[in-house]
Amino acid sequence: MTLDAAVLRFAGCVVLVSVLLSIYVHPWWIALTIFAGLNMIQASFTGFCPAAAVFKKLGIRPGNAFD
Repeated sequence: MTLDAAVLRFAGCVVLVSVLLSIYVHPWWIALTIFAGLNMIQASFTGFCPAAAVFKKLGIRPGNAFD
């Protein structure tokens, strides 16, 4: 698995889990979805993704997007 795939999978899981939590636990969990979306937007402009930095330190091999 490449770094790109790991970041996309992680972001997808965060969004799905936060939507489920906002439905079944409390509506304010939707803020986690908003945070994930804003983080993806800033990463598209800056090229920096905190999740990519963590995955890189865990030894996941680089992909094309997050070198």
